[in-house]
This record gives sequence, C-alpha cells and structure tokens, in this order.
Amino acid sequence: MRKGIKGKEMPKIGILGGSGFYEIPGLAVKEYKKVETPFGNPSHLYMIGEFSGREIVFLPRHGSPHHIPPHRVNYRANIWGFKELGTERIMSVSAVGGISSKMRPGTIVIPDQIVDMTSGREPTFYDGEEVTHIDFTEPYCPVLREYIGRAGKKLGIPLMKSGTYVCVNGPRFETKAEIRMFLKNGIDIVGMTAMPEASLAREVELCYAGITIITNYAAGLKERRLTATEVMEMMKRASSQVGSLLRKVISIIPVERKCTCKEALKEARW
Repeated sequence: MRKGIKGKEMPKIGILGGSGFYEIPGLAVKEYKKVETPFGNPSHLYMIGEFSGREIVFLPRHGSPHHIPPHRVNYRANIWGFKELGTERIMSVSAVGGISSKMRPGTIVIPDQIVDMTSGREPTFYDGEEVTHIDFTEPYCPVLREYIGRAGKKLGIPLMKSGTYVCVNGPRFETKAEIRMFLKNGIDIVGMTAMPEASLAREVELCYAGITIITNYAAGLKERRLTATEVMEMMKRASSQVGSLLRKVISIIPVERKCTCKEALKEARW
C-alpha cells in the first residue's frame, strides 16, 4: 500500500459496480480476496489493485457474471467486507431510470437524497440488543459528492450534481402509476440498490456516494416498454466515461477525511 501523509498507509477507496459495470478499465488487479463475514458471503471476491496511483477495492454488486438480483444482494456482507479490508470511502456505480424531465438517458447523476421503498431486506448491522440510531439527514457523503463534481468539471463531463433517488425492491420494473406517484413527490431517479447499502455504510462510518447513470426513461414516460437489454447497452456505452470520472476522483481526493461520516456512531447509541 502506498504511503500518505507522515508516512502513514493510505486508506483504500472502494468501488461498487452495478449492472453492466463488472470491471474498471485500467485497474491493475493485484489480488482477489475472499472475505468471510458474520452476515454470510459478499457478492464476489474483492478485487484489490492499483488505480490512478491509489490502492482500491472493487466489488461487482451482482456478482460476475451477473447472477444476483437486487432483492437478493447481501448488502450487509458487501459493506462489512469493504470495512474489513480497510476501506474508508465507497463510490457506488449504478443504473437508474429517469423520472423528472431533466433526467434523460445518458445523464450521470450524483444524487444527494434517497427515498427508501424497499422491503424484506436486512437494513442494519444493529438488530440485537445494542440500539443504534445513525443520523441519515444527508444519506450521501457531501464531501465525496463534492469531489466527484470537481472531477467531472475538470474532465468536461456534464453531471447532475443533485437529485432524489427512490430505491424500490425489484426485480421487476415499476408500474406507470408508481412512476406518476414518484414524479408528483419530487423524485428524480429510480433504482433498486442504494438501500440499505447507503445506510449500512454510514453504520460502519464509511463515506458513501453514488454515481448513477440514467439508462432509460422510467415506466410510462414514453410509449414503449422497458427492457433489461436497454439498460445494459446504455451502461456499456457509459463505462468509459465513468471509468475516467473514477480515475480523476481518486487522483484528487485527499487522504484525510474531514466529513462527519467517520464519526457517525459517536452519538448514535442509545
């Protein structure tokens, strides 16, 4: 691992790859690491390697090849594994549907809010006798989001620097009525994986931010049906641009964290 300020080891940066993003162009993988967790097996082996001068940890959320649907992802094991490997920040790459009129296919959105509409998922590490209530007012790390925005600006990649993400259970796509309801409530994009991923990261004091690629208009906004093929094709087209964005973020983000994510548990326990 490379040395940071005052000779200290630089903490790893984690990247979670969503549908259609199963590898990072330019990542020199040094090791495939199996991590055993108290919550079962993560989605895949963690890929540890060199990228943009930093050591990173990459995990394909749905496995490789893609075989784990969103409602079956072991979110607790995935996040726990990143923590075990010394990760302090996670960037999540995912495909989403565009709801608001400004959210068109091909747009990259860095969301700042989440609405959780999932059910049946294991939502916390603290389901025993230790009662813990994390603050989730800002579900995405504002500092990490800021650096993603800076990276986009330096590269000339247009980004939507805010947006509200509604997380649905899947694996089906949404109905026309559901999308109309979300639209009326000011929601911009819809996906299936941000929760409980984001809140679990907060529970173990990791910074977490989303890089979401709008692959399609949400149900009912255009007179045609939604297909998984459409999602995958758009993600393939966006992969090079997302890879460049990740490379730039990693090269400019400071080693030391100055956000409150690292102290999320300080006043959270009952």
